[in-house]
Amino acid sequence: MKKSYHHTDQIVLKTLDFDSLLSVALESGQPFATWKMPNENTKSIVVSLQKEAMRVTPDLEELPNGFLAHPFHDTSKKAYLIPADIYYTTEMDHIDFSNDYDYDTKVRVEKAINTFDPSKPLRKWKRNMLKEHFPPTSKEHFVNIVGESVKAMQNEEFLKVVLSRTKEAGLKDDFSPIDFFHRLSEAYPTAFISMCYIPNVGLWMGASPETLISVDENGIFRTVALAGTQASNGIHPRDASWKSKEIEEQALVSRYIINCFKKIRLREFEEKGPRTVAAAHLLHLKTDFKVDTKATNFPQLGTVMLDLLHPTSAVCGMPKDIATQFILDNEHYNRSIYSGYIGPIGLENSQHLFVNLRCLQLFTDHALLYAGAGITSDSDPEKEWKETELKMDTMLKHLNA
Repeated sequence: MKKSYHHTDQIVLKTLDFDSLLSVALESGQPFATWKMPNENTKSIVVSLQKEAMRVTPDLEELPNGFLAHPFHDTSKKAYLIPADIYYTTEMDHIDFSNDYDYDTKVRVEKAINTFDPSKPLRKWKRNMLKEHFPPTSKEHFVNIVGESVKAMQNEEFLKVVLSRTKEAGLKDDFSPIDFFHRLSEAYPTAFISMCYIPNVGLWMGASPETLISVDENGIFRTVALAGTQASNGIHPRDASWKSKEIEEQALVSRYIINCFKKIRLREFEEKGPRTVAAAHLLHLKTDFKVDTKATNFPQLGTVMLDLLHPTSAVCGMPKDIATQFILDNEHYNRSIYSGYIGPIGLENSQHLFVNLRCLQLFTDHALLYAGAGITSDSDPEKEWKETELKMDTMLKHLNA
């Protein structure tokens, strides 16, 4: 059963300031997440008062309200949940607490926010960062595995695979994750902007262009097929032209979604696209899918499709199992929650989960950026490397601005 939230014992603050609450959460070492939805200005934050994030089976209809983060690959199929023990948005004049916490806890939070000094630089957050990670991917290794995958596809071992890589970028001494969050929010108004901290998983930030699944307060389910990439170079989306490689790559993702609907015998869905859309300085092909869960009497559709879709062929490949194994055998690093999914669940009676793309992980003095490219039998390894560079620029150009 879901936790309930109430407005009794609301804490009284000198000034109810989003940045102050976010700063206290960031410095505390508690699991927390903050985000801005696409095409909205409201910023939201949840903080867990437990020391660790919960490990849960992603059953959207049963889980407590909070923020969900699922790795790309997890044999247990479990996600991390940051429960909304504390919940606040920039539209609220109070902070909501879960019923699980008493008045003394609320007083401690009130004191921490009211005594926070915004003139002092944030330092403590670095103590909570992970200390090490896999070496960044070399160009030689990435180009080699792209070449190997192309050979495998030409031998008809699989149809498509999405290969990814990492890259380090230094941070200025006065780097502030909060300032970076605001820069991303301003730069990419149509993306899902997020920052989440999970102990032993790290502090992650991103600007994702891709909805995995959403179910709004009216029961409308949505998902998208997003694949194919090119630099915009000032081209308006309606004037973009696409090569057969990108068109087929996008069609594979769309067909996979339709096959998922067929698998659960769902025929009442709307499909629009593909069309060209802009995401930061990139263009993609996108097809939208929509289902009225009330009209189809399918309230569990979000959970069912989440299980069927993840990982999508847009981050993994086709067939899914063979492509996943190729990734695990050849990338030589742990993707963690990159190309997994993240987002708020239960809050405002809706679910919004996004594929965790265009993201990075923060360490004490550098960031680790992640990006991937969809590889098909006619891919050029050098061009795929350049595509990952383009995708990393989404975060890199604003990192130390």
